Amino acid sequence: MATLPVPKKPRTTLMSLVIIALFVAALTMMFNNGGKTSTEISLNNFVEEVSSGTIHSLIVSSNRINIELVDGTKQHVFKEPGISVYELLGQAGVKNETISALPISIEDTETNAFWTDLLIGMIPFILIIAFFVFMMRSAQGANNQALSFGKSRAKTYDKNKEKTLFEDVAGADEAKEELVEIVDFLKHPQKYRKMGAKIPKGVMLVGQPGTGKTLLARAVAGEADVPYFSISGSEFVEMFVGVGASRVRDLFTKAKRNAPCIIFIDEIDAVGRHRGAGMGGGHDEREQTLNQILTEMDGFETGTNVIVIAATNRPDILDPALLRPGRFDRRVIVGMPDLKAREAILKVHSRKKPLSKHVDLAHIAKGTIGFSGADLENLMNEAAILAAKQDKKYITMKEIEASIEKVVLGPERKTRVMSDKEKKLTAYHEVGHAIVGHLLPNCDPIHKVSIISRGSAGGVTWSRPEEEKNYVSQSHFEDDLCMALGGYVTEEIFFGETSTGPSSDLQKVAKMARAMITKYGMSELGPVTFGSDQDEVFLGRDFGHVKNYSEQYASKIDELVQKVIHKAYRQCKEIINKHKALIEKISEDLIKKENMTAEEFKEYFKNMKVPKKAHESITKAVAKAE
Repeated sequence: MATLPVPKKPRTTLMSLVIIALFVAALTMMFNNGGKTSTEISLNNFVEEVSSGTIHSLIVSSNRINIELVDGTKQHVFKEPGISVYELLGQAGVKNETISALPISIEDTETNAFWTDLLIGMIPFILIIAFFVFMMRSAQGANNQALSFGKSRAKTYDKNKEKTLFEDVAGADEAKEELVEIVDFLKHPQKYRKMGAKIPKGVMLVGQPGTGKTLLARAVAGEADVPYFSISGSEFVEMFVGVGASRVRDLFTKAKRNAPCIIFIDEIDAVGRHRGAGMGGGHDEREQTLNQILTEMDGFETGTNVIVIAATNRPDILDPALLRPGRFDRRVIVGMPDLKAREAILKVHSRKKPLSKHVDLAHIAKGTIGFSGADLENLMNEAAILAAKQDKKYITMKEIEASIEKVVLGPERKTRVMSDKEKKLTAYHEVGHAIVGHLLPNCDPIHKVSIISRGSAGGVTWSRPEEEKNYVSQSHFEDDLCMALGGYVTEEIFFGETSTGPSSDLQKVAKMARAMITKYGMSELGPVTFGSDQDEVFLGRDFGHVKNYSEQYASKIDELVQKVIHKAYRQCKEIINKHKALIEKISEDLIKKENMTAEEFKEYFKNMKVPKKAHESITKAVAKAE
């Protein structure tokens, strides 16, 4: 997509002429007064110099006499107006022979004075004229801007550039199947009209950030080969009332003029929020813009082949009138890619990259569970950058694995200096997480343990799932709580106190435990949810509604959250106490290595013959104690 450049008006040369005129006037005055560098003398001295014969030349310029002596000294003297230099010297008693021998020349100053005076006199008029011209141009520009303020700022798809097609979009097969009908209608509208079928006026693309909603919309335009207007929802809204609605009208007018075509509105939730839920009331500019969108979509004439495609990752806050039949008739879910889709996406983003023959995209897809399409694109780009920095000809698995760590965990901060005490604390903390996570069956397998700082974390314990998960069980939550508390409990047992290191772990534990009680019904309160079902903060909706549970239930929820956390804490403490020797051994080795892979970590359990199911007796003991 490209926006054609707006031709600029040629700048006037008036200001340039004014500057040149001022410069010329300054030069003229400077040269006319160039004699001011000479020494002024009195008439008596002038007469004495004439009588002594030391004068080389005299130049008479109006009432000024410029004198040059034999030795090169320059002087000047002023005479009375109306009297010549001959009369002046004769009255002073200088002999006629001496006067007649003087090399006197007369300078014509009338012409130069005329032009100098004329130029200096015109400068104020030129400045006044330039000022008025500048004001008129500014007013005209402001008037043009005011007239174009309500015009649409939608970008037009440039057909001369490389098109985006469905083959360029991988991992969204279900969404593409839904959109194929839109493309077919735009290409062959008569086929559907003969059957009395009406194509949806609007298509809402719903999905998390980075899943390819905008890419799909571009692919629809590329496949259909029709005009494509793209605009963000935030571009409609301005601080001036009515501008958004005016831009909506202008956009739809252009679209109808270029039909069949596609209008793509990205991040439509910027203008499509639930009306009446904001703090601005019914006269809010955003709501007026939404009303105009609703009116325009309802006002399509029969046979107008204009399809509106919108994208959002927050469908829960959209106004119901926007989603009703006749407007956005169809909702297309663009989900996170599964294993097969991730492999296809990796193939698309590695087309123009020189990959080593040993690169296994299927293996990479297995290790990138939870990655969106944008994440995978960024992953391959980071790998290419890393290979280029090392002057390699091909991208290998080593660069890709390093890029996965960088994307998931952040870049390593190797320059951060840690004392021996901090290294030891970090090592024990991370090994505590890893030990608990390895021994509990519902935790994801440990992939890497490191004490090298990444981002704001002092160290990292990285666990990766082995398979796709669509649901999470209560036992999985409970084991994850134990693993999250592993670092906190290890510090408490081995150092006798805790540090600020586990602060993020404790926040995660509190959030997870409360979600189990209030959101997922995993408590003795039964199949009941508490609080809003919306994750986002929606101020207007919060003002209009009250809590859906009493203070008694709020107190009970707090008690159950504490109970779940303390149960996980006791179980984690039993595991740590039972394997203190193993933790010490692994931690000391980790301090030396700084990084430990999954294979190296598992070797300790083989050598020390620690059974995988060692947690079962601990779990039973904790349950019995309760």
